[in-house]
Amino acid sequence: MNRNGQVEHLAVGDAQRVYLPDIGRARVGAGRFRGLRLIRTFITPTRKVELSAEDITDLSKLRLDAVISVAVGPGGYPAETAFAYLVPDNPDGQIYQLDKFPNPAEVDVDFEHFILELEAEFQKKAEDTVKVAGQPAMLILVATPNMRHLEVELAEMQELCRTAGVHVVETVVQKRSQIHPKYAVGHGKIEEINLRALQLDVDLLIFGQDLHPGQMRAITNETELKVIDRTQLILDIFAQHATTADGKLQVELAQLKYNLPRLSSKNTGMSRLTGGIGGRGPGETKLEINRRRANDRIRQLQNDIEKLSGQRQLRRSRRTKSDVPVVGIVGYTNAGKSTLLNQLTNSQVLSEDKLFATLVPTSRRLRFPDERELVLTDTVGFIHDLPQDLVAAFKATLEELEDADLLLHVVDMAEETCEDRIRSVNKILEEIGIGKKEQILVFNKMDKVDPRLARAFANQWDAVPISALERQTTLELIEVLERKLFRQSKERDFRSEMNSGD
Repeated sequence: MNRNGQVEHLAVGDAQRVYLPDIGRARVGAGRFRGLRLIRTFITPTRKVELSAEDITDLSKLRLDAVISVAVGPGGYPAETAFAYLVPDNPDGQIYQLDKFPNPAEVDVDFEHFILELEAEFQKKAEDTVKVAGQPAMLILVATPNMRHLEVELAEMQELCRTAGVHVVETVVQKRSQIHPKYAVGHGKIEEINLRALQLDVDLLIFGQDLHPGQMRAITNETELKVIDRTQLILDIFAQHATTADGKLQVELAQLKYNLPRLSSKNTGMSRLTGGIGGRGPGETKLEINRRRANDRIRQLQNDIEKLSGQRQLRRSRRTKSDVPVVGIVGYTNAGKSTLLNQLTNSQVLSEDKLFATLVPTSRRLRFPDERELVLTDTVGFIHDLPQDLVAAFKATLEELEDADLLLHVVDMAEETCEDRIRSVNKILEEIGIGKKEQILVFNKMDKVDPRLARAFANQWDAVPISALERQTTLELIEVLERKLFRQSKERDFRSEMNSGD
């Protein structure tokens, strides 16, 4: 029934449940309900009414104004009546209010006045949320026994959200022996999250794990909210940061590869990813094109990226002919790689306290006395469990590292899981075929650690401790670079002379 008292839909159920018809999408706007109330009757010998889990699910999932459940006695006369509606966020954690009346005639509610006031309360809560920068969202993480550092995983997901322009209104962590094969967190938890999201006026759910197409389809069938997973969040960040033609091509390729199995399933969740967090980059038409056209586009992008790879190879060969050593800067995202490049070369490369601020390689020259110099190349930051499609898409970019004489592996030594991050970066370097290349470990952000501990920890790893913000601390690193590279250069010259003498 709509707010004018007119019946819009009629559904007849069986002894177990009532199957509701498609009643369209929710009304647009913060704090707005659908403009429909569900009135359900059921026969019971007790003449008593109880709200079912199905009623609460319909109330939240369909964003209904209210659910009114009427018990009907054996004689066909209406009896006890329940009136349920959602309530705004409150200190008691109450999600909905249930009022009971002896019969429908005693439901003394001016519904038009009531629903306008209720929407106004929800709208005020929504406006308070919007005052905080970023799209409001709920973050959901499944904590399984094999998760090594729950707090770190959670902090990293929150940082990814911040970088993507998302304001995490509430975080839900569910401990499970394993991820639920269908819903990730379980069906009951999905219903609870759906209710809470509506109460907080949140329309975006972000899962801290990757969801396979079946899970995505099952979850989006249970909610009208937009649902994205960890990979989609990372892809969105890449799409926001891709400013060059190279970067845009690579992001589009990664997004299409990720979305391809989801396009074929035609799940409703994909239709909601048309703009906003998780839907940037290719755009609506590309996200919803059919499988054949998606494959055609993927092949075209791969060809374009191969051409870029050829152009980079040409530039690298020119550098090789000039006998200028090349040093690649690698490391976990937000470890301070671009800041170090700027400090060493007096450059102004974009350096932000955000994840994945650098997508496309940036090269600058570092000059030494005696007219010697080297080329420093900054690359995209890594993250643990980096989506394979992203690794593959950015392989052309990472090829810059193949001809590097040396790698500077920058580590945020103030991060408590820095040892795990070192291993994550080395794993990705192995995957792209340069794991055996010589490295200098650079422990950055020593200014955030006790100086004695910083030096001892660096010695333990045979690393050079620095603060990329303080030039004085980088002098030792410059000396190490000069010693390693130009000693190697002299050895190459000597071997060349010996060979020519033969």
